[in-house]
Amino acid sequence: MRRIATVAELRAVLDAERAAGHRVGFVPTMGYLHEGHVSLMRAARAEADVVVTSIFVNPLQFAAHEDLDDYPRDLERDASLAEGAGVDLLFVPSVAEMYPDPVPGGLLATTVSVAGVSEHMEGASRPTHFAGVATVVAKLFSIVGPCRAYFGEKDFQQLAVVRRMVADLSMPVEVVGCETVREDDGLAMSSRNAYLSPEQRAAAPVVHRALRAGAAAVLAGEREPGAVRAAIAGVVAQEPLAELDYAEVVRVSDLTVPSAIDPTDALGLRLLAAVRFGSTRLIDNLGVTAPAPCATESTAAPTVRS
Repeated sequence: MRRIATVAELRAVLDAERAAGHRVGFVPTMGYLHEGHVSLMRAARAEADVVVTSIFVNPLQFAAHEDLDDYPRDLERDASLAEGAGVDLLFVPSVAEMYPDPVPGGLLATTVSVAGVSEHMEGASRPTHFAGVATVVAKLFSIVGPCRAYFGEKDFQQLAVVRRMVADLSMPVEVVGCETVREDDGLAMSSRNAYLSPEQRAAAPVVHRALRAGAAAVLAGEREPGAVRAAIAGVVAQEPLAELDYAEVVRVSDLTVPSAIDPTDALGLRLLAAVRFGSTRLIDNLGVTAPAPCATESTAAPTVRS
C-alpha cells in the first residue's frame, strides 16, 4: 500500500491507472477505522482494479461546540487495517493540503449545499453539518476523478445527500451504499462508540432495539408515521442512560415523511433515529423494504434488516 499526502500526486497516480484501463474504487473516511469501514474497502477490492481510501478529519462538518479536537485518531492502526483490506492507495492529506487558501472567517469561499434531503433529522440537529460533508466529498470526488465510491448505510441521510449531489452536478461517480455492520448485540459500528463509558456501551444497543420495534409496528400493519415514531421513542425511554434526539420514518427515495405508511411501496421505507448517551450522540437506521448489501437499487420484498 502506498501512502499519498498531496492532491497532485493522487491525481497523477489515478489518471495513469484509468489511462491503463483500470477501474477505481474509492472509500472516503475520517479514520479511526472499524469493521464497517473495512467492509467498504473489501467491497471496493472485489469490484475495482485499484482501491483508494482517504483519511481526513474534515473541519467543515464540525460545529464550534462539537468534537473536532477530540475526534479519535490512530493513523498507524488505520493504515494497517486498510492494507489488510487490500487498499492500494491511502490518501492522508493535511488540512492545509485540502484547504490551502483559507478566507477570513472560514476555510473556503466556495461550499456545496444540498437542499431538501439535508434539511431535517441530522440537518435540523446539526445545521452546518451536511454542507461540510457535501463540500469535502465534492472536493474528494474532484481529486479522485471517475470512480465507484463506497459509503456505509449507517449514515443513511449522508448517503442520500451524496447521491443527490452526484446526480444534480453530473459527477462521474457511481455511489454504492453498503449494509451497516453491527456488533453482536446490534450496536452499529461507529468511531464515536469509543466515547461511550462501559455503562453507556451496555445501554447503547437500545437504539437498534427501538428501530426494530418501529419496523415491527409497520410490518404489523401500522399506517401512521406518528405511531411508529412513538414505538421507537417508547423503547428508548425504557433505557435511563438514553435520551432520544429524533426518530423518523421516511421514504428511501427522497427522505420525505409519508402521510400514511404503505409497507408494500416498492421504493421502500427507512426508520432513522439519533440518541444521546451523555455527551455522545449515536445515529442508526433500519430498512423496512431493504436493498441488498452494496446494491444501488432496491427490489427486495418488505423485510426488517439490521
